[in-house]
Amino acid sequence: MADRRSNPNPTPAPKYLGLVAQVKKRKDSFIQLFLMTGVLLLSMRSVGQKYRIKDLQDDTTALKEENGALASRMESIKQRLLQEAALEPTGFFASKLSVIFNESAPSPPSSSDP
Repeated sequence: MADRRSNPNPTPAPKYLGLVAQVKKRKDSFIQLFLMTGVLLLSMRSVGQKYRIKDLQDDTTALKEENGALASRMESIKQRLLQEAALEPTGFFASKLSVIFNESAPSPPSSSDP
């Protein structure tokens, strides 16, 4: 058996510092780590917002184009309805459509044909 007294300088077991002790020991490094992590997270959020703004601008452009197309289609339908109603000899439908569209009623076709 080996005698424990034969080694006059026993090496003590290494002490592992806890998290709080590590932070106290390397305070500057931890502060720098937290600041860099914050900058990285803010940068990632900014990039996400940049792409979201781009997508919203594209959506706005598409919606404006669609709005213009729908407005012209509605105007075309309205004009065709008024033209067809004006062909009716009594003028009843033309007057009703003009009330619906808030326009002055077109004059009915004259029936003074011989």
